Amino acid sequence: MSENQKPKQYDLEDRTFQFAKDVREFIRKLPKPVANIDDVHQLVRSSGSVGANYIEANEALSKKDFVHRAKICRKEAKESRYWLRLIYIEKDETLEQNRSRLIQESTELMNIFGAIIHKSE
Repeated sequence: MSENQKPKQYDLEDRTFQFAKDVREFIRKLPKPVANIDDVHQLVRSSGSVGANYIEANEALSKKDFVHRAKICRKEAKESRYWLRLIYIEKDETLEQNRSRLIQESTELMNIFGAIIHKSE
């Protein structure tokens, strides 16, 4: 199959992978106050879990299992948005723009998984 003919499920796998990579790139540029340490760890976990659970959903053994994993994806995207909002970034306009972009992406992922869940139930 050519790149343009990939099934749509792989597009979302790629998108969730890119989200996790973008979060990690954002984190590398953050200030390092003590308050950010735990929040950053939580953000790394939740952002990576979105894609990891979607891969598992695509390998689900039943429709019920698929829906359950899709709900976890939605939950992890929502949690990522929470940690992104909580992280301290000082008064850096570039970091604020990157954070806003990542918050937008996590919101879009939540909506995508919400639609998948709704159509699958």
